[in-house]
Amino acid sequence: MIKLTTLENGLRIISHNMSSVESVSFAVHNKVGSRDETKEINGAAHFLEHMAFKGTTTRSATEIVETIDRVGGSINAATGKDITKYTVDLMAEDLNIGIDIITDILQNSTFKTKEFEKERSVILEEISMNNDNPGRMVVNQWFKTSFPNQSIGRLTTGTKEIIKSIERKKIIDFMHNYYHPEKMIFTAAGKVNHDEFVNIINKSISNLPDGKLHKRSKASYKGGEYREEKKLEQIHLALGFEGLNLHDDNRETLQVYSSLMGSGMSSRLFQEIREKRGLVYSIFSGNIFFEDAGIFGIIAGTGINKIKELIPVLCDELINSPKNLSEEEILKAKAKLKFSLVKSLESCRSNAGSCADDLLYYDRIIKIEEQLEKINKVSKESIQKVVTQMLSSNPTIASIGPIKNLEKLENLRSRFF
Repeated sequence: MIKLTTLENGLRIISHNMSSVESVSFAVHNKVGSRDETKEINGAAHFLEHMAFKGTTTRSATEIVETIDRVGGSINAATGKDITKYTVDLMAEDLNIGIDIITDILQNSTFKTKEFEKERSVILEEISMNNDNPGRMVVNQWFKTSFPNQSIGRLTTGTKEIIKSIERKKIIDFMHNYYHPEKMIFTAAGKVNHDEFVNIINKSISNLPDGKLHKRSKASYKGGEYREEKKLEQIHLALGFEGLNLHDDNRETLQVYSSLMGSGMSSRLFQEIREKRGLVYSIFSGNIFFEDAGIFGIIAGTGINKIKELIPVLCDELINSPKNLSEEEILKAKAKLKFSLVKSLESCRSNAGSCADDLLYYDRIIKIEEQLEKINKVSKESIQKVVTQMLSSNPTIASIGPIKNLEKLENLRSRFF
């Protein structure tokens, strides 16, 4: 059973009682992310998330994690473009401990200078690690090229140049300016009593940040090309188009299409490009949905002598797909999506997260029956219409590696127009 309570300060508290489990997942989903940053403080949201675990007025960094470890739980956080999440998983009888820790770091973090400088160093190492991963970097550059000169397109971690120089006060100011109870969802799923859950939170949030309710600038997809010649064994490639936003009625249609094209070993792209032609080791497609924008993309890696064959085959598969879809592969893709949704109902963390995200994005909880019905309604005709429109958008291609044989964007674009 799912229950929702809204407090006077606008904070929403939601619980999903799962009678078959003995554990609980508790999280705070905060509608603040890297797209809320200005260019000068890019990386601030991520830096702030790191600092939350570095000590409060009552606990050291070590005491924070030891408190959770002592009861066998786990604690983590993550910063995205739209949302920052703080999560803890533990036994149901220890829920109060998880709430105490998360509310403590949200309200009483000290941002000590010594810890701040240590974490600056840690984040710089994280950026270096990402820079050494061409598969990750090509996706980052693809995203940046899709949304150029916009906060949504910048790296969540920030750049080395900014992180090296950003001041402690800028991070603290970001929290006080952007964190606000109305942007937060306190959520728990598992063995949880709603009234007790609300009561514990009520007693623990007397000092939540009370920043401004900023309006985000609308994301605007542009597309284009990023090329980086680099001495590698493979060309890492990302090709994409303008997708759909979270509120588009055709979102499930594009999810079904993405699944049949590039999800799993029986998908079209895997069968044609890897199994039949041996041009890649892995190839997959996916969607990224935001409130105001979206992108569809295909990620692959291939050799310097295979790229000339890969691009025409990949483009042909995309161009021809709206014309030759089969009912069998559509049904298979639907089944895969429906199984994924139903399977997620077995996870405390997944249930807690989906409830919170539904409230933040849609201001209501979307029932599984509604989601399954939308998937069932996807048809061959709806896929043809959505995909034809998508492929008419300006493509975005990013590549890193020995790319001398990779055709230019102009040539690739001409294949679709």
